[in-house]
Amino acid sequence: MLEQLVLGAVLTLATVLVVAMSWWALEAALLRLHAWTVRPPLGPRLISVLVLVLTWTLCMIAAAVWLWTVAFHRLGVFANVEEATYFALVSFTTLGFGDILLPLEWRLLGGVAAANGLLLFGLLTAILVETIRGVRLNQRGRK
Repeated sequence: MLEQLVLGAVLTLATVLVVAMSWWALEAALLRLHAWTVRPPLGPRLISVLVLVLTWTLCMIAAAVWLWTVAFHRLGVFANVEEATYFALVSFTTLGFGDILLPLEWRLLGGVAAANGLLLFGLLTAILVETIRGVRLNQRGRK
């Protein structure tokens, strides 16, 4: 049990670190784009930033799912990478179909993966909303 919780905590921290480090890089890029985002036409520029941040968000979700996939595959709990990826994605999104299950000795990891997904979706949503809000405020001349 402790092994599963420690591994789950390490994987959760790894996904949060990946998001945090890449957010740092994305924020630096957005700062360089500041002058561009506040020049007319504002609408298409806001949409461009939205598309950029949404693409980044999807990449972060994919990276986190792949981290969990690699862990499940290395543990040998699934027959192949496709099953490991499917389980990681279904758990991470908290969808939980239940058609593919972890072996009993690793079942706590599924719950930790779901908790990690919930945490990351919340964090990514906050980043997305804050980014778009910041661009809109800058476009209106407020900081």
